[in-house]
Amino acid sequence: MKKIFVDTNILVDLIADRRPFSKFAIEIFSKAEEKKVKLFTSSHSIATTHYLLKKYIAEKELREILYSLLDYMQIIPLDIDVLKKGLKSKHKDFEDALQIICAGNIEKIDCIVTRNIKDFKLADIKVLSPEELIKLI
Repeated sequence: MKKIFVDTNILVDLIADRRPFSKFAIEIFSKAEEKKVKLFTSSHSIATTHYLLKKYIAEKELREILYSLLDYMQIIPLDIDVLKKGLKSKHKDFEDALQIICAGNIEKIDCIVTRNIKDFKLADIKVLSPEELIKLI
């Protein structure tokens, strides 16, 4: 089973139904529901997704949605070691550095899926767009 680290923008696409991108996010999560892939994300992604969407989705509903997604993802915590590595990393974007480091903490991770591929170019892990990932699974 492929292990896939899901970046924040994929979560936002899914929950906010940002078209045309949401169709790929829906398909990725459908594969997780069918147990064809194992999804991971960081605790930071959950918090950031909430922060970005709370202006558009009622608080109670948004929390319920995020809570239900936890059934399909394993959460990688953002701890002191991740923060220190992120602050010392050569990645231009600190948040992306945190994502890459969290993904790197997953044993035998196959890839990171994001729509922001250019900011992940220094990652030691394969990085795929949602479209590319769907073709592989």
